[in-house]
Amino acid sequence: QDIEFGSRFPELAPDHPRRRRGAELWRQINAQRAKLRRYGGWEEDWGAYREWHFSPIETTAIRIRFKTRSVGIDELQVFGPAEPNRNLALADDGTKVSGYPAKGIEDRNPVERVNDGEFGTMGWRAKVEQDAERPWLRLDFNRAVVIDRMRMSANRAYFYETDYLEQKPYLPRYEFDMDVLQPDGSWKPWVGTWYVNKKLNEKHPERPSILAEVQRLIATLQEEGPQPSFIGRLIRPKRTFVLLRGNPETPRDEVAPAAPEILGGDLGLSSDTPGPQRRRRFGEWATSPNNPLTARVMANRIWMHVFGRGIVTTPGDFGHAGARPTHPELLDWLAAEFMHPTVDPGVFVGHASDAGQAPARPWSVKHLIRLLVTSRAFRQSSRPRPEGMAIDPDAALLWRFPPRRVEAEVIRDSILLASGCLDLRLGGRSYRIFNVKKTYAQWEVVDNYGPQTWRRMLYQERMRRVDDGIFTAFDFPDFGQVCPKRPVSTTPLQSLNLLNSPFAVDQSRRLAERALKDSGGDLARAVDRCFELLLCRPPTDEERNDCLAVARAHGLPMVCRSLINSNEFVFLQ
Repeated sequence: QDIEFGSRFPELAPDHPRRRRGAELWRQINAQRAKLRRYGGWEEDWGAYREWHFSPIETTAIRIRFKTRSVGIDELQVFGPAEPNRNLALADDGTKVSGYPAKGIEDRNPVERVNDGEFGTMGWRAKVEQDAERPWLRLDFNRAVVIDRMRMSANRAYFYETDYLEQKPYLPRYEFDMDVLQPDGSWKPWVGTWYVNKKLNEKHPERPSILAEVQRLIATLQEEGPQPSFIGRLIRPKRTFVLLRGNPETPRDEVAPAAPEILGGDLGLSSDTPGPQRRRRFGEWATSPNNPLTARVMANRIWMHVFGRGIVTTPGDFGHAGARPTHPELLDWLAAEFMHPTVDPGVFVGHASDAGQAPARPWSVKHLIRLLVTSRAFRQSSRPRPEGMAIDPDAALLWRFPPRRVEAEVIRDSILLASGCLDLRLGGRSYRIFNVKKTYAQWEVVDNYGPQTWRRMLYQERMRRVDDGIFTAFDFPDFGQVCPKRPVSTTPLQSLNLLNSPFAVDQSRRLAERALKDSGGDLARAVDRCFELLLCRPPTDEERNDCLAVARAHGLPMVCRSLINSNEFVFLQ
């Protein structure tokens, strides 16, 4: 099977907090549904789709007669009490669909799309003239089934993938009547929107409050339970062809599934090989000892994140156009250690691991990181030496720990941590610094320093090709491009942002308030505290005297802004 990416619910572990919270809310929803079931049918609005519940009935076909002239549906689903999550309307399950107009608007949106199992723009779009027959759908099941629920959506994929928009797509509340086919060939009216949404409320005055509670629980579930994510799903493998002159309309020779031939990538597969077998063979090839490229690339990436530069300085290119490794034997050894761990990192810090402790697992990223950060190369000083500077000024040969500027996220989170504002909660929604816009409007930064943005920058929602006004200057990559490694530049905007941006000014004030509170209001001790919070060291006598003079003349926040703007704060040494 191939992988196709889109928005869908992830498979969370049973003990995942969101799944447990979701199960709790589902119990509450079902309790309210049990109350509604006494009164007959009802409608639920799930945002991406609407769902109608009705009394169970056995039938071989249903007919939906719309009362509107225009209808747009990407998927119609029918469920029964025996298997609540099985869509009985699916074409793959043998269900036949027919309708009017069968070919949709201008013959481009056929009715067969309402039960093909695909959500999105490829739906049934029907429109009739004022005096013409109204649109209708018919589903013929391949057997007699018991049904009690129907679900309808207009563009469910778009709904889940555009939660950043102000105007989200929605399914209009189409007015319709649903009939069920009787054994004698006649149609029996069974449920209708007018009856469900109006008549039953008139007959049972207590019903609207129960419906309101169901909708409240649905909104809570969508916020606190499992949420759709843009992740992959498995689809049937498609045959691949060499396209003549790159034209998809002129396929030529068929290509069997395989890895690059130059890397020994003949997997012994054909175009008829099922997806699971393809993935297994590719995984075996990628992790085979005879194919060390995978391990070498990963080991180099880990080294790059730890030391700031890879042993191969082109982490996205190990080919002829890439750079040669500075330490080829070391890279090979790291790749071998990554695949088959043999070294206890404890030996690098002067002690061995506990006796009987299980060895690291093969392909353990944690093991390799621990190995690197406990090594002598990582723990050495960044101080320069004349003889080293003369031979290797960039420290490519690691005669000292190469100083490097930390990433934009580290700078921002370190400032928040020093001021005491950093929100360390794990998981949950991202925070937004941009406007909630309409579909074709422009993005705009509206708030990138308020309390609601004090989570780690990992949780910041970012848009492509949009400058956040502060940390983009620190080489924060654009999400519209592949970025195997971040460039490191030095520009005046970096200093200006750390000195004068609303974020830096606000955090410097809060940091000064914290330092004064911690030091009992003593200005000299507060200066010392600012150094401790930002630079993790006390100031020298000269630094203390200079900072005191600045603090008395311009206030302690100015001292904090200066320290935030120092090389010592933004460089790892």
